Amino acid sequence: MVDPNALQFLTQLTHLTYDLSLQRRQMDVERHRAQELATPRYADPKRLVRHGFKVYSQSDEDGIIQEIFNRIGTTNRTFIEFGVETGIECNSVKLLVEGWSGLWIEASAPYAAEIQNRFGPFVANGKLVLSQNTVTAENINPLFEQAGVTGEIDLLSIDIDYNDYWIWKAITAVSPRVVVIEYNATLRPPMSLVVPYDPACMWDGTNYFGASLEALVRLGRDKGYRVVGCNYTGANAFFVRNDVAGDRFLDPATSEEHYEPPRYFYAMQPAGHHARPGPYVSV
Repeated sequence: MVDPNALQFLTQLTHLTYDLSLQRRQMDVERHRAQELATPRYADPKRLVRHGFKVYSQSDEDGIIQEIFNRIGTTNRTFIEFGVETGIECNSVKLLVEGWSGLWIEASAPYAAEIQNRFGPFVANGKLVLSQNTVTAENINPLFEQAGVTGEIDLLSIDIDYNDYWIWKAITAVSPRVVVIEYNATLRPPMSLVVPYDPACMWDGTNYFGASLEALVRLGRDKGYRVVGCNYTGANAFFVRNDVAGDRFLDPATSEEHYEPPRYFYAMQPAGHHARPGPYVSV
């Protein structure tokens, strides 16, 4: 017969060993990032990736977004983000907690229900509008109009894992000063490639999705935006509208200059305790 006390001890020891192993891996990842950012490529103070950190974003997007607005200022402090899942880990939660307002669009009914539950106070006070819809190039502008969010906004974040390029191309109802959009880092510059538009297609877990950074840079240029950086993980690219960018960001505004390779392992880094965004009080 197995001694229950011995079994409990072995279980606790297994959990402790796993926790220590995970902490060591996380320390190795952070050490690798620090060593990489200490190389000459990252020495220019205008390079945004140096400012990355995580509060609620998947990796270091929170810090980069903060630094962009430190440089260009804000206007109406309004955001739009779609592909937010439960909202716990996305690019606009930190802004929402800081007093911004905006629109989230999420296709999944269970995720939308979780957002209503977790972010109820923000929905109740009008800071957050939730639209439960699947985003397409055909409906994106009507969805903005139905939610009452049009014209100039400060931030647009696009992360739907497949048709991101085509959705940004279709957007005309809003004029964001800053755009954050996912790119396919396996398609390195100068490759300018994008998946064919298909509103029924979703990411299948492979590296066949979205658009290369170069394709997005060209689209941004056509829409009046310049690329200003990518995050360390190699997941998101950041664009600023030409009329507000000035000389505040690293030149040249090319995919070759700003490309970061896929380092998806960095997304495992925690910000501290598990995220639980709530309505803080300013003091």
